[in-house]
This record gives sequence, C-alpha cells and structure tokens, in this order.
Amino acid sequence: MLTAFARAFRTPDLRKKLLFTLGIVVVYRLGAHVPVPGVDYTVVNECIKDTKGNNSLFGLVNMFSGGALLQLTIFALGIMPYITASIILQLLTVVIPRLEALKKEGQAGTAKITQYTRYLTVALAVLQGTGLVATARSGSLFSNCTQASQIVPNQSIFTTITMVTCMTAGTVMIMWLGELITDRGVGNGMSLLMFVAIAAGFPGSLWAIKVSGKIAGGWVEFLAVIAIGLAIVGLVVFVEQAQRRIPVQYAKRMIGRRSYGGTSTYIPLKVNQAGVIPVIFASSLLYIPALIVQFSGSTAGWAQWISRNMTKGDHPIYMAAYFLLIVFFAFFYVAISFNPEEVSDNMKKYGGFIPGIRAGRPTAEYLSYVLNRITWPGSLYLGLIALVPTVAIAIFNGSNGNFPLGGTSILIIVGVGLETVKQIESQLQQRNYEGFLR
Repeated sequence: MLTAFARAFRTPDLRKKLLFTLGIVVVYRLGAHVPVPGVDYTVVNECIKDTKGNNSLFGLVNMFSGGALLQLTIFALGIMPYITASIILQLLTVVIPRLEALKKEGQAGTAKITQYTRYLTVALAVLQGTGLVATARSGSLFSNCTQASQIVPNQSIFTTITMVTCMTAGTVMIMWLGELITDRGVGNGMSLLMFVAIAAGFPGSLWAIKVSGKIAGGWVEFLAVIAIGLAIVGLVVFVEQAQRRIPVQYAKRMIGRRSYGGTSTYIPLKVNQAGVIPVIFASSLLYIPALIVQFSGSTAGWAQWISRNMTKGDHPIYMAAYFLLIVFFAFFYVAISFNPEEVSDNMKKYGGFIPGIRAGRPTAEYLSYVLNRITWPGSLYLGLIALVPTVAIAIFNGSNGNFPLGGTSILIIVGVGLETVKQIESQLQQRNYEGFLR
C-alpha cells in the first residue's frame, strides 16, 4: 500500500488531485477552530473541561462536526445538514412522482435534485443553527457546567442573527469544499470531510482512555481498546465487502449481420445494503425524547421515566430500543432504495434473465426473497456493531465521549476508506501501475 501511495504521488495528475484534497482538508480543519462571533471562548473551554465529554445528547452531531459543535465554531453544524437533506430527498424521491421522474432523466435530473438538496441544506442549517444558539444561550448545551449560561454574554437579536448567519455560512462553505473535492480531488468530497471530522477526534479520545486507566498507568486499557478497534475494523471490512452475486444472462440478438448480447454478468447485493443510514436514523430518533424533556423542563412521571431509561446509553431499555430501531430502519431503507420491480423491468427490457427464473414478476419476487434473506444478517450486524461502544464503556468504566470506536464512526471510516482506496487504485491501474491489491 505504501508503494502504491509513492507511485500515486509520482503520477503528475494524480499527485495534483491528492495535494488538492489535502489542502481542502487543512482548510476544513482550520475552520473547525474559528469561534463564532459573540461567544465567550474562555467559558466554552471551561465547560468542555467540566463535562469531560459526557454530553451524549449532542454526541452524534458533535462527532460529525469533528468536535466543532461543542466549541461553537463557524463549522459547528458540520456536514450534518447536508446529510439530513440528502436523506430527506432520497426518501421523497420514492413518494413524490416529480422527483422520481427527475431521477429517471439521467444527469440533468440528478443535477436538479442536487440543487434541491443544496437549498434544503441551507434551510436546515438555519433551523439547526437557531436551535444550537438558543440551546447555548439557555445554558443547556453543557448540562454539568455552572458557567454554561455565560457562553453568550450578549443575548441581543443582532448577536443571535450574526451567530446563526455565521454557522449557516460555515455549512454552505463545507458543502462547497466537499463539491470541490468531488470535482477536482480524489473520492467523494462529502464522505471524505465526514471521514476527517470523525478521525480528528480519535487521538484525543484514545489518549483520554490511557489517562483515565488504572492498570499499569492506563496502558493496558489503551492497548485493549486498540486491539478491540482492530478486530472491529476487520469485521466491518469483511462484512462491507461481502455480497450475494445473482447471475444474469443476456440473450443474443441479431441486428443486421452483427450479434449483440450473449454475455454473463451478475447483480451484486451487499449484505449491508443500507450502509450506516440505519444507525444514524436510530441515533437521531432516540435523541428526540431526551430533547423534549430537556427543553420542556417537565417533572411529570413520563419525563422522569425518559430521564431514567432513555438518556443513558448503558441502560438495557435504551440498548434494546437502539438495537430494534437499527434493525427496523435497515429493512425500511433497503425497501425504499432497492426496487426489485424496476430491476426486473430493466433486465427484461434489455433481454436479461436470471438462469432458472422466468423474466418479469417471478424475477422481482426472487430478488425480493434474496434481499430479505441477506438483510437479516446485515441488520443484526449493524445492531451489534453499534452496541460495541456501550459494552466497552461498561467494561472500562469510561464515558461515551471518550470512547472513539462507536459503530457509526467505524462504519463511516472503513466505508469511506475502502471507497477512496478503490478510486486511487483504479486510477493507478488506468496508468498501467499496480494498485493497492496485488
């Protein structure tokens, strides 16, 4: 792999793409440390030290922003508004006929949907930025800090509008940087920025585990976490690469004097067809009850039950709900993202068929049967990977903010890393060089 990287940097056009991508990453990380106007950064640092990463309520968004959320920087919202907008548009494509028609139009329709995604990203950034500023002003951003209400000293309307505008502009800039990487760099820009944001917190989290450890100065816990991480990465790579290949045969067609078709190919159905989306959906949905209790300030019985059972990641009820939601959303997302009827119609249109299966409705039923069979192990795998941090926290007596090997973070890092390596490898092979895999 190191040899392939050296060869990539010796290729002029590929070296330019890699250096351009690294430059954008540097700009992104610099922006994650520029505070928003109107924030007392000294108080923010004190509150971060006091809470020691125990803010699980905003943990998901803080992870996607590379720690910029709790520091209230111009990139505080991170890439999350764009991810949410993309998921919403993808779901609406199945519901709204106009969006479905645009999707079928090819590149022009995709460009139009991308434009809609940008508009929705700006709207969500304004909404989330307003909520974040309101949370910071009320002192709820750091529940265990006594100085939390002093984070925003000047609570005038002008200051609030300025803060929301800066955060929204930061999200738009992140979106622009990601599109620059996609067009002129290597890999998918949004995915790479997400990768960088998550990976940026790994060194500090690992060292925090070492500092808080009690056996041999914390080195035993440190090495154990690294060993667990390597095992999880190996498992994730194995499952992410696993696929069920359904063979497809295309019949020969005579057009004039030439023969077309007659080739054999396959439909690759991944075991984890839904990716990391079910984990994000389940995490976001489980934050809603805690948010309602926090902002309502209610002391009723239902609020106390939620505070006891649905705010701590190591509670059995929370773990069970998390696992079941991941399994549900895995089936839900696969059902809306893969249409067996559409695949069957396309195969029939071009003279393709699955050996032993009749074209048309029997093919669609067979694809649905196979998809349901492989979605079960994929959804159970996602649920188990997502629960690994909770089990590790209970074993090492740590905190959620100090454990870096979360299911979402590992899945994203491994997935993005594999796709980026494949893209670099394909570009190396196009220039008659060896790739990463020999």
